[in-house]
Amino acid sequence: MDSKTKWNTKYKERMNNKLDPVPNPSLKNLTIYLNGGTALDLACGLGGNSLFLARRNYQVQAVDISDVAINYLNEGATQDHLRIEAQVSDLTALNNPSWANQTYDIVVISYYLDRALFPIVKSIIKEGGYFFMETFYHSSKTENQGVSSQYKLQPKELLNEFADWNILLFEENELEGRQTIFCQKRKMKVLIR
Repeated sequence: MDSKTKWNTKYKERMNNKLDPVPNPSLKNLTIYLNGGTALDLACGLGGNSLFLARRNYQVQAVDISDVAINYLNEGATQDHLRIEAQVSDLTALNNPSWANQTYDIVVISYYLDRALFPIVKSIIKEGGYFFMETFYHSSKTENQGVSSQYKLQPKELLNEFADWNILLFEENELEGRQTIFCQKRKMKVLIR
């Protein structure tokens, strides 16, 4: 089964079970920093994070491989009059996607890992903008959670990857096997001679 079919099936199941999309709890706890602007939600799924950010006064661009999820999110955004533009995009095929040619005040990735995205994310976040990511990582307590090792971060991987940013939150939850980072792109210092 290809990725698109797999995720379409999962999202149809969630919709049939009437499970409303909810934002990532760690992201929701950061509302003090989330005051509007432009946002990119990568691998958005049914749009819990996108809907949350739009309600926090962000103009959101959301992408996911699942057309089922994107259609659901677009319908919900239209119904609730939220500024969300959702589009189908295969994040593994980075053939100059439209979102990579823009800049954002925040980029969010929740439970999706493709390390090839890190340099792109770093380049599209505005100075002073934020990056939030939470996903699985290698923890001895969660080795049998059913997630392939290729989709798990190494210990402190996000901390090392974004070491030159202002780290506002970093957590490794060994019991849940998740790693979370919220960081801010540093503003360039201008040298005056």
